[in-house]
Amino acid sequence: MLVKTEAVVLHTLKYGESKIIVDMFTREAGRLAFIVPVPKTSKSRLKKQYFQPMTLLEVECDVRQRVQLQKLKDARLLSAYTTIPFSPEKLALSLFTAEFLYHALRSEQQDIPLFSYICNSMQWLDMSTTGFANFHLTFLMHMSRFLGFYPNLEVREERGEVRDVSQGDLFFDLREGHFCLTAPTHSDFLQPGEARLIHLMMRMDFPTMHLYRLSRIDRNRITEVLLHYYRLHIPQFPELKSLPVLQELWAE
Repeated sequence: MLVKTEAVVLHTLKYGESKIIVDMFTREAGRLAFIVPVPKTSKSRLKKQYFQPMTLLEVECDVRQRVQLQKLKDARLLSAYTTIPFSPEKLALSLFTAEFLYHALRSEQQDIPLFSYICNSMQWLDMSTTGFANFHLTFLMHMSRFLGFYPNLEVREERGEVRDVSQGDLFFDLREGHFCLTAPTHSDFLQPGEARLIHLMMRMDFPTMHLYRLSRIDRNRITEVLLHYYRLHIPQFPELKSLPVLQELWAE
C-alpha cells in the first residue's frame, strides 16, 4: 500500500556498503523500518543528510504487512532545523531524545497526537533561544501520558478526603505511578523530598520551564529517576549511551 506521511527519524544503521536501515515514527503508520540505498550523487532524491536522528520528513513509502524492512520511494524535509545542528547543547538534547524514542516506541502503532507532540517539541527546541536546559525533563514527563503511565495526582486518605500532593509529605510509588501516604513494601519509590520533584515536573511545560531553576545535580538526578520510571514500565528499556554527554551540560 502506497502511503504518504510525515515522519521523524529515530535511528540509522549502516547495512553493507550501499544501504542503510532507517527507523522512523510516522504519522499515518506508526513505527516503521526502511531499507534505503545510500545516494551516490548529490542529485539523488534520498539525500543522506535527511536520515540524521530527529529529522522531520515527508516520505512516500510502500508499506506491506509482515515485511520488516519497508521500501522508501521518496523523502523531503518537512521542516529544516535552523539552530539544533549548530548548538552543542541542543544537538545533545536531540540525540538523547532520538535514542530515548528509539527504545520507547519499539512497536508503537499509529498515534497522531503522539506524533504531533514529538514534532511540536522538536520545533519548539529549534526555535528557542534560551531557557531550554529542562527540555528533556519536560519531554520525558509529558511523554508518559501518551504511553499510558502518567503519574496519578489523586491521593485519598482513610476517610476519603483527597490529599493535596503539593504539601510535600507524600511518597511516590514508581511501579504504580502514584503518590501515597506511606512507603510501599518494594524498593522502587521516592522519599517525600524527591517525590516533590515529580510534582514539579508535572507542572512544567516548554513555555514556562525556564522559571524552574535547577542545579546540574538536581537535573541529572531527575533524569535518572525519570529513566528508571520508564524502565519499570517498558520491558527491556536499556541504559542510554547518550546520557553521559547530556549530564555534562549546564554547569549551573
